Amino acid sequence: MATKDRYDWVDAAKGISIILVVMMYSAHNVGKYTGDIGVLHYIIGFATPFRMPEFFLISGLFLSHVIARDWKRYTDRRVVHYFYFYAIWVAIDIVLKLGVAGQDIPGMFRGLAEAVVQPYGVWWFIYMLGVFSLAAKLAWQFKLPHWLVLGVAALLQMAPIDVPSYAVTQFCAYFVFFYLGYAASPLVFRIVEAAAARPMLAVLGLVAWAAVETFLVFWPENVMLPMDMEMGFAAFPPLHLVLAVAGAIAICIGAALLMKLPFMGWLRWLGEHSLAVYLAFTIPMSAIRIVSMKLGFTDTSLLSCTVLVGAIAAPVVLYLIIQRIGFGRFLFERPSWAHIPGTPGSRSATPAPVPAE
Repeated sequence: MATKDRYDWVDAAKGISIILVVMMYSAHNVGKYTGDIGVLHYIIGFATPFRMPEFFLISGLFLSHVIARDWKRYTDRRVVHYFYFYAIWVAIDIVLKLGVAGQDIPGMFRGLAEAVVQPYGVWWFIYMLGVFSLAAKLAWQFKLPHWLVLGVAALLQMAPIDVPSYAVTQFCAYFVFFYLGYAASPLVFRIVEAAAARPMLAVLGLVAWAAVETFLVFWPENVMLPMDMEMGFAAFPPLHLVLAVAGAIAICIGAALLMKLPFMGWLRWLGEHSLAVYLAFTIPMSAIRIVSMKLGFTDTSLLSCTVLVGAIAAPVVLYLIIQRIGFGRFLFERPSWAHIPGTPGSRSATPAPVPAE
């Protein structure tokens, strides 16, 4: 089902994804200071194979709509767009942490410089979307067949690559999912639409998938830690790759089914504005955890759930306030000066003709 030019289930799937991402950081943030694990750790453990792959796969679904554009327009829309938000929010974080709180001005400038080539903090995801978009465009430019790109990307994903460059490590780990979203977009849409047309069969399929996922993640043994986990069978690289793709498709199907319910519009809205949540959740997450612990809340499950809700709600409230008052929109909307000159949205772009009345 589509709303205007958007697919409701795509936005809902992004909503589920952003909840899982914030949940992971909230659980680990609390676990770091309580030294314990809570209920959210187990939910995140279950979602570990597909949590980030699903986000990247969805990000590639509509790439085919813009991949053939000229380099200037494509770069503005798919590269500069992400790097702009990365630069703004990383600068805010580093200046506040090192410059203001830490009074370490040399360290602040060093951190800003390093963030150009080394993805920083939770915003690594935004950074890598720009990198992935460049890589996909180059593959298209050189007319590389999808099977070749996917084959190489899959091998990189399964290989135990962990190098000093965080950008290279994350590229190897996740590019295959972004490119799969682009290359297999028609197939993904057909699968989701077919499942949505048979909701009872789809629900049974999701239950079976969840049971298999649970078994492979938690058996024969797993180690759950306050800030990490070691999986069971699912840790085997080829199986991990399969589970990542299966989980991403399952989330998309689940999102399509949820959109059939009349009270789930909030999930679609959250997914539509997931970038705002992703950009701004870290500061309220830490603030809520600090205040809650000072007030005596130490139960890991309760505290992590409180932090999760607050870390999602705060960016939403901030976004709505900014939309209402108009000041600060540059935090969530790219201004005209941040576009490549001559592209839509830039000051130098040719104005669209005014239709005759």
